[in-house]
Amino acid sequence: MGEIMRELFNMDMKNYKEKIETSFSRPSVRGIYIKDNKLGMIYSNKYDYYKFPGGGIDNNESFEDALVREIQEEAGLVIDPVSIKEWGHVLVKERGSEEDLFIQDNYYYFYDILSSNAYRNLDNYEKEEGYELRFVSSQIALDTNMNHDHLGYSDKTQLLREINAINLLIKEGYIK
Repeated sequence: MGEIMRELFNMDMKNYKEKIETSFSRPSVRGIYIKDNKLGMIYSNKYDYYKFPGGGIDNNESFEDALVREIQEEAGLVIDPVSIKEWGHVLVKERGSEEDLFIQDNYYYFYDILSSNAYRNLDNYEKEEGYELRFVSSQIALDTNMNHDHLGYSDKTQLLREINAINLLIKEGYIK
């Protein structure tokens, strides 16, 4: 699953060198959970932004297994595996922190949950940012990501990706 997912949008930041000597590609999964017209999103207490839970796909890991693992680690939610449904793919190209070009394939999925009290296993940077699951309206998530300062947060591409995804969810009628 995932390799032939429909394209939602592409983001080529064009902030990398024309002559690319080094590149890094990282496929990732992002989860969309909607309940009572609110999105289940990860909030960063340190930088004041919202993102869809998810992360990188490990070697020899299926897209679905990565989604189940990442949602539990970040959000403490146990996904109902039979509920997983593809939404679409977002390709991001930008200058990497250590390489000339960073390519990230983001695969977005809808899901339902079996439980909301699973053990969270946050990475150190996620702990430092104070990751917290919040159920928020699309307007709160959009307003926060578009209009707040983010206190020195450097990954503006992630903010833009999530803004575009939320706007597309609204446009396609998944959420108001």
